[in-house]
Amino acid sequence: MDKVPMTVGGHAAMEAELKRRQQEERPRIIQAISEARAHGDLSENAEYHAAKEAQSHNEGRIAELEDKLSRAEVIDVTKLSGGTIKFGATVTLVDEDTEEEKRYQIVGENEADVKSGLVSISSPIARALIGKKVGDAVEVNTPGGGKSYEILKVAFV
Repeated sequence: MDKVPMTVGGHAAMEAELKRRQQEERPRIIQAISEARAHGDLSENAEYHAAKEAQSHNEGRIAELEDKLSRAEVIDVTKLSGGTIKFGATVTLVDEDTEEEKRYQIVGENEADVKSGLVSISSPIARALIGKKVGDAVEVNTPGGGKSYEILKVAFV
């Protein structure tokens, strides 16, 4: 069983989703199934089949969340320091072609959301950044082609 690295915030979000699915979704789906059962013939009851499918999806997600939480290695980013980029670092980069600044935090795979500036530890950009320092130039092979960045700032917040 491999440990799954995640930030404190990512762990809390995952626990909140698990709690919501167990305490809100599960009872709602059970109620929908019992209402659909009351309509009679189950073989042609679309509401019943939809509710059973929703139950299957919800229970699968609960099992997945429980597994990930049991293997979680929660890392408090605020207790990290140093100038070298590692898990949890918030990195400010400048694109050497467009001069556009970007800011990313390197997080666990389950927390990644590029639109919010959270990149997975296994993403191409995170792999290129790990071990680098402020002032270093980084070449990243992205699906859209190669990109060059210069590291402007490294913080642990």
